[in-house]
Amino acid sequence: MAELIVMTQKNYDDLKKELDYLVKVKRPEIIERIAEARSHGDLSENAEYDAAREEQRSNEGKIAELEYKIKNADIREEDTDTSYVHLGSMVTVYDEDLEEAQNYTITSVTEVDVMAGKISVDSPVGSALLKKKVGDRVTVKCPDGTEYVLKIITIG
Repeated sequence: MAELIVMTQKNYDDLKKELDYLVKVKRPEIIERIAEARSHGDLSENAEYDAAREEQRSNEGKIAELEYKIKNADIREEDTDTSYVHLGSMVTVYDEDLEEAQNYTITSVTEVDVMAGKISVDSPVGSALLKKKVGDRVTVKCPDGTEYVLKIITIG
């Protein structure tokens, strides 16, 4: 059985829109470019053809990925409760070892943007924070076996 992918309705709708674009707009454009490049003759030294075929492989891979995510979506209602950490929460934590605070937004795996502080509910930090409250200390278990403790300062 496939693993369910937790996401909001908005995220699900965004994935459907992106899939629709890739299938109905981008795929035909790429097919047209391949046909045009083919018409130029010898394919063995045709950089335009090679580039179009590579773009087609990339597009088809993205389509397959989106179809998988949509098929296995576990849509969760957006929650505005700030008394505990859940999908969509903005959390400030304090790492006593590093003596620094960090802000995270808990998102679905499809919305992750680490540079913007958006982490997945399935990540080590995200899963450790889920369902916890302000003042709680959580132990984050890293894939390499190490652990560290974070204290929840705020939930927004």
